[in-house]
Amino acid sequence: MYPLRNLPSNRRSSTKPARTLTRQRRTVNKCGSSTINQTNMSYKAFLSHSKVSKEDQEFYDLKNKAAEYYRSNGVPQKIENVLNEMFWQKPDDIYGYLANYFSRLSDTPVISKIIGREVFDGRGLTAIQTQVYCIIRNEEKVVCSAMMSGPSDGLEEDGVAESGEEFTNSNQQRLSITAALKWIREHLSPMLQGFNPTDQTSVDKLLSDFFMACYLEHKDSLNIDKEDELRIESVSEAPPQATPIPAPTKDKKGSDKGKKGNSTEKLLPPAETPLPQLPGATAVGVVSLAVAKTAAILLGEPLYRHITSVRVPQAQSEMHLPVPMITILSCGKNSVGKLNLLEEVILMPSSSQRVREALQVIGMGFELQCEMKRVLNGSAYKAGPICLTEDGALQVGFERPEQALDLITEACANLALPLGSDLRLAINCAAHSLMDYSRGKYEVMSGCHKSHDELVDMYEGLINKYPAITFLIDPFRKEDVDQWDRLASVIGQSCCLIADAASNFCPRWSEVKPLPPGVTRVIIRHHSDMTISDLIRSIAEQKDAETMLAAGSGDASIVDLAVGSGVSFLKLGGLRGGEGMDKYNRLLAIEEELEQEGILGAREKKQPLSDLSETLNSGSGCDSVTIST
Repeated sequence: MYPLRNLPSNRRSSTKPARTLTRQRRTVNKCGSSTINQTNMSYKAFLSHSKVSKEDQEFYDLKNKAAEYYRSNGVPQKIENVLNEMFWQKPDDIYGYLANYFSRLSDTPVISKIIGREVFDGRGLTAIQTQVYCIIRNEEKVVCSAMMSGPSDGLEEDGVAESGEEFTNSNQQRLSITAALKWIREHLSPMLQGFNPTDQTSVDKLLSDFFMACYLEHKDSLNIDKEDELRIESVSEAPPQATPIPAPTKDKKGSDKGKKGNSTEKLLPPAETPLPQLPGATAVGVVSLAVAKTAAILLGEPLYRHITSVRVPQAQSEMHLPVPMITILSCGKNSVGKLNLLEEVILMPSSSQRVREALQVIGMGFELQCEMKRVLNGSAYKAGPICLTEDGALQVGFERPEQALDLITEACANLALPLGSDLRLAINCAAHSLMDYSRGKYEVMSGCHKSHDELVDMYEGLINKYPAITFLIDPFRKEDVDQWDRLASVIGQSCCLIADAASNFCPRWSEVKPLPPGVTRVIIRHHSDMTISDLIRSIAEQKDAETMLAAGSGDASIVDLAVGSGVSFLKLGGLRGGEGMDKYNRLLAIEEELEQEGILGAREKKQPLSDLSETLNSGSGCDSVTIST
């Protein structure tokens, strides 16, 4: 054992003679390099006066190498330091103290491998789970895992109504998952080996570069196939090309109604072609998320702290929580009634409320759902059976939108909830899924089709009758630019327009597209092919945006992403199911942590809705963003 060194004079034992202490100090000062020099001298003297065997010589050479190895790495000095510190502190767990001391001197953990496997998410759909293994103190250990659904999750399903083919087949979903697992096994795991998991930017750049290379290769193959198809079609369909000529003459001879109908069809912009999904792209998003969670564990900090440091490297003296948005009712196309228009009715507190008051909306939403069920069971409303959506919201079949809104109004009145003041309603119309392209109209109720102008009048009537409606999500398709503009001019003073499917998500290789006119909030989704850096970049591109997040299927890490990315709203779905409630509980836990640390900040009071007309007329654009998975 190394003797103690440089001890304070007032703590030395007074029973030892001064000569002994001086000798001890001299011995201590000679520890380390002096000891090695003495070993070398004694060894040389031994060789010069004695004849030694080959084994003895090899032993002394090995002893010299060991001494030099430990000295060059500073081992004797470090051991001496920790023994000195531990002697005076006298910890209860001696070996725990030593383990903590030397663990701080160990090398930075690096990724050794990434393993992916096929699992099922909370909805029973196939998903990918990845596990990140790291070399930690010379041992390979699994640090954490992450799970993400495939490309059929979220907005990618929007292409179904317009194309009828995008990821409607379970085999297509399985093909994408299989390709993603192959990407992880054959490419991403070897490429990330040796990477520092705390360097999120470098990891995401590697993932993005790999994805871009795969995308360009896939695009070239699609172009070749498309050219072959066009070449075949040009040969086989050459004669019928003359048929469109008589079409205008028929329109001219038709009745006034025929003219009106044809003009409507001409004015109907075609649906944008859905973005092609690259098989295997889910691997990019799930690996990026898994690495971020790994870094947070290794750094000993919450995930939202790590995401914040990636977004803003400087330390934050104040952090904000997103305002929760709770889906309380669904009367969309999947409900048993005729009503299709109210895909989601969302309860949300005023953004100017204090954090604790805003989070109380979670309990209010639960009470409100229970009261609505009680009212429905009283048979006052002619509604279909009461079900639950995948997100945990009540799903009820109604004939007209007024029935659903009357139910919410009555339930809030019974509970004395401040609907219209501290509590607002947002209606997700999901109009992109209601368009009947054969008629050029929206099927807002089964058998009831509305033109664009008629739908504007319908929205205006609902908002006038129910002033608690202060947000409309996707009231039109994103292609119906003129209707967005007209609706904003009609209801913009009392209601905000939010773009979800109409937000024109742009991949990393394309330029940002403009939003529909009148949009003041945007929902940005965490797509399965987006890295953490991509998500942060997408939010930053909304220059003047206030931000939101809508959580889809997956674990509660989406809540950390919302807090870390600095969004203002968090759309969490309904209040049923363990997966959904985990997200609510995570939000409450983060609020408590930030409050205890004294860095929980209150957001500035937003512009009153009555003043939004000037904002809309000035064309200042979007002032809010919502993120969704």
